[in-house]
Amino acid sequence: MAALGLVLVTALAGCAAAPSPAPHPGGEVGAGLDGTVVVLAAASLTDVVGEIAGQVERAHPGLTVRTAFGASSTLAAQVAAGAPADVLVTSSAETMGLATDAVGGSPVVVATNGLQLAVPAGNPGGVTSLADLADPGLTVALCAPEVPCGDLAVQVLARAGVTPAPDTYERDVRGVLARLRLDEADAGLVYRTDVVAGADAVEGIELPEAVQVVTEHLALASPTAPRPEAAAVVVAALLGPAGRRVLADAGFGLP
Repeated sequence: MAALGLVLVTALAGCAAAPSPAPHPGGEVGAGLDGTVVVLAAASLTDVVGEIAGQVERAHPGLTVRTAFGASSTLAAQVAAGAPADVLVTSSAETMGLATDAVGGSPVVVATNGLQLAVPAGNPGGVTSLADLADPGLTVALCAPEVPCGDLAVQVLARAGVTPAPDTYERDVRGVLARLRLDEADAGLVYRTDVVAGADAVEGIELPEAVQVVTEHLALASPTAPRPEAAAVVVAALLGPAGRRVLADAGFGLP
């Protein structure tokens, strides 16, 4: 939590609210934007939000998009506590509710996702199924149950009738992915998009359809955003054709 707080403080440094720009004469939403817009997003969206942020900056050369990533529940709690964020993107409706209960707003679904059983390249532990997560002889990494990827793992394992024997609980899904990429774990549950992000360092094993659970990624242009017009532009970019291509290429489902 302390480390994440430092990341957020760093991301927000110098992000004092600026006056909203005057409407563009041609009526184009977001035209002529400048200043800084702050986006907080779930760790599972690190790569795609970073790429889409770059698209927004290229389309609006005067605008800087500052991003910070972490567990959805932590970021939502920060928004609820008054963090000066313009956009929040979470990995579940439940965590988004922590923010909207406090600040209001109407989040939109930008993508869907699900879990895969993941192992280091070459599968040194010989993992073949969810049942292997109960093997005390293997090193198992899972997300903490209070964050979306951990809650999803609890649901999947319950459906499979597996009681896992985790050696580590990570604060977000990228923590599990890092353990696998560094060969510090034999197996873990991550989003299928994180298997894609892991490239050649990680292999994914698809789960049986009967145990799969789909989660939704939602984006909120915060009603309390210091830069409401810029926030709307970022959310529109996530939903637009270019943003959808980025999400699809990363393995996300599209609503």
